[in-house]
Amino acid sequence: MKKIFQTTIAILAVAFIFSACSTPKQTNAGTTTSANVSRGKFTGTWTLTNVSYDGLLPGAVQNVFDQASPKDFVGSTWKFTNSGNGIYTLQSGASQPIFWSVFNGGSTGTQFQFKKLYQGDKAKNVAEGYRLDIGNIDNANMTLRSPVPIGNSGKGYIVYSFTKAQ
Repeated sequence: MKKIFQTTIAILAVAFIFSACSTPKQTNAGTTTSANVSRGKFTGTWTLTNVSYDGLLPGAVQNVFDQASPKDFVGSTWKFTNSGNGIYTLQSGASQPIFWSVFNGGSTGTQFQFKKLYQGDKAKNVAEGYRLDIGNIDNANMTLRSPVPIGNSGKGYIVYSFTKAQ
């Protein structure tokens, strides 16, 4: 009896270790977490419905994407093609062509990244861009988190919530 009990405990411990080490990729609701997200998940038209803050005070960041305040992006439309071309349009009417991709790797995990393109620019020649952590993404909703350094060692986030229009 004692041997059966010890064997059962050993099996449960091994099962626990394997389950703790596995990387979650999808929940039952179909939401993809940030582990290896395919670019096809982003393709389509998205509306930025809300900007919130995690570890930051509202108004602490005055300008995002070198363009406008975070609140000015609420209501903006973001269109992504599978080829990586895209554009976002603010409610003010200002539009910005971009080239986007998914960065799978590194110590930061999976991130959404984009570069602004101006007249005559080729994406391969543009060195600067933006990376946002992928909070979650499914067929209807997406959350991207932009890290913001706080002091010498801290970090807060601007959280962008999107709904898919098409």
